Amino acid sequence: MRLLTAAMATVALTFGAQVVTAAPIEIKFSHVVAENTPKGKMAIRFKELVAERLGDKVVVEVFPNSQLFGDDKVLEAMLLGDVQMAAPSLSKFQKYTPALQIFDLPFLFNDMAAVDRFQQSETGQELLNSLQSKGYVGLGYLHNGMKQLSANEPLRVPADANGKKFRIQTSDVLAAQFEAVGGVPLKKPFSEVFTLMQTKAIDGSENPWTNIYSKKFHEVQSYITETDHGVLDYMVVTSAEFWNGLDDDIRGEVKKALDEAIAYGNEEAAKLAADARQKVIDSGRTEVIQITEAEREQWIEAMKPVWKKFSGDIGQELINEALKANAK
Repeated sequence: MRLLTAAMATVALTFGAQVVTAAPIEIKFSHVVAENTPKGKMAIRFKELVAERLGDKVVVEVFPNSQLFGDDKVLEAMLLGDVQMAAPSLSKFQKYTPALQIFDLPFLFNDMAAVDRFQQSETGQELLNSLQSKGYVGLGYLHNGMKQLSANEPLRVPADANGKKFRIQTSDVLAAQFEAVGGVPLKKPFSEVFTLMQTKAIDGSENPWTNIYSKKFHEVQSYITETDHGVLDYMVVTSAEFWNGLDDDIRGEVKKALDEAIAYGNEEAAKLAADARQKVIDSGRTEVIQITEAEREQWIEAMKPVWKKFSGDIGQELINEALKANAK
């Protein structure tokens, strides 16, 4: 029925003098972060571009801050047709394809430029198609930024993390990452993180600067260690049923609008990360720790065994391709 609705949405049937126009195609875009983040801004731009180019043929509704679904439920809801687009973090896809766990490996990428080079490479683009057998279509990568560690106590070297509870996404790689430094990983929804920090139910977490600032984590965590140890990026996805049910011309225009919105979101990501970092520092609510190169090397050495642990699942060739992206 949903496919029929999509296919008929632009058809006008004439009965005598009366014209009956089907309802517009509805795209519900669900995400879990604030509207002033890269993902939030990208979704709004996508909505605006679709409205500008497709008028009343397609209507995009954006639901930020887990208003509709959290990342743990949105992919299931998508297959049921309750939501048409989402941009979960890449960590959320491990149960659909182990290859995407590559983005969770600690200290794999030197910086966001390397991440982007890998994602835009032939290998990176092929990963967008790795979900098709599960009923999903990957439409593009969206940046957020490199991750930093926050905690109630200062984290300068791996030993400082020993015994501390860290909120993580539902990722076995991230669990192994914190276990490698003696931490206790807890898989919890993003929407609960502020409360978990505030009530001391967790000791710390890992997030990019935009998430830290927009969700006010810096107000309930005393220290943030600038580690750039991992990346938090997203994949914009839809269901194959919905996507393939669109008319070719509609699908082409929607994809074009989405590509432009993602490009805009990725440009904003770099600006917002720098801005959020400075606002966190200026707030005076937390201490930002800049570790030395020697201290950073300790973190790298402590977490490096995680690569070997997951190389069989991810594929050593894929890891090697990602490492090539570090060469400028």
